Amino acid sequence: MKLINTTLLFAFLIIGAFLRAQGPPPPTDGRGVGPGAPASPIDMYVYVLGVVAILFIVYYSKKSQKKLI
Repeated sequence: MKLINTTLLFAFLIIGAFLRAQGPPPPTDGRGVGPGAPASPIDMYVYVLGVVAILFIVYYSKKSQKKLI
């Protein structure tokens, strides 16, 4: 069973590497609008999203530890 899992994981990694054939993003015109510009201003909230993610991880790990005890 371990050999099958390892083989499948390796096959998916190789297939994924070949399917991810993206070209470089097209250059923008300097106005910040275009196909390479982000659609939403999520860059301003990256730190907040990181802190919220860590808080969720701590909360659910504490919650699952209380269920086990």
